[in-house]
Amino acid sequence: MNIGLFGGTFDPVHRGHLALARAALERCKLHRIHFVPANIPPHKQRQPLSPFIHRFSMLVLATAQEKAFVPSLLEAPDEGGAPVRKDRQEKPNYTIDTIRRLKQSFKASDKLFLLIGMDAFADIAQWHQAEALFRECEFVVASRPGYSLADVANALPESLRPRPEVTRPFHKQAATGDLVLPGATIHLLGDLHQPASATAIRQAAAAGKPLGRFVDAAVAEYIRKMGLYKSSLVVGR
Repeated sequence: MNIGLFGGTFDPVHRGHLALARAALERCKLHRIHFVPANIPPHKQRQPLSPFIHRFSMLVLATAQEKAFVPSLLEAPDEGGAPVRKDRQEKPNYTIDTIRRLKQSFKASDKLFLLIGMDAFADIAQWHQAEALFRECEFVVASRPGYSLADVANALPESLRPRPEVTRPFHKQAATGDLVLPGATIHLLGDLHQPASATAIRQAAAAGKPLGRFVDAAVAEYIRKMGLYKSSLVVGR
């Protein structure tokens, strides 16, 4: 069975996220995709996030009509969202740890695919235990205009990066297709034409503007009813 893992802050989940998941589902013949909202994302520890329960609830609403999409509690707060005691600080949610927890439930024949956007993939070499990530799963990367196959190859951790003479011809090739290298397999999706930005959505919500073009109707209604983002214009996806 081919299984996808799609992690992020999902603050909020938007049409761009769902477009990536649907494209990956078809391209890699995935049987299901676990959407995993982060409790404490390592790269955004100092940025305010909506409470985990709201971000998870929006994921439930956004994926309700997709049988293959599974909202996941793999990175839920240890105490069900209760405030963390001062003497017990929760650790960041590292993707490598989440992958290993998920794979504990796998059968020997199951195969894992990690879904990620190109902007995030560009920094993959700085992720915690980056080399190990490529041993644990294959990557499905949503490309963007302006990125070449060489950009993708050169973003890899140094130990997996091809030699410059190998990647030189890649500079003329758009970041599409499959990139199969010793120790790394990357499936590149084309531009999904979904420019939705979580920052823009939060700004629109704060200004009381309609959100239908950015998010599912049920998510837009949830944001309105809960009064989310009314006083926050935080940065992030």
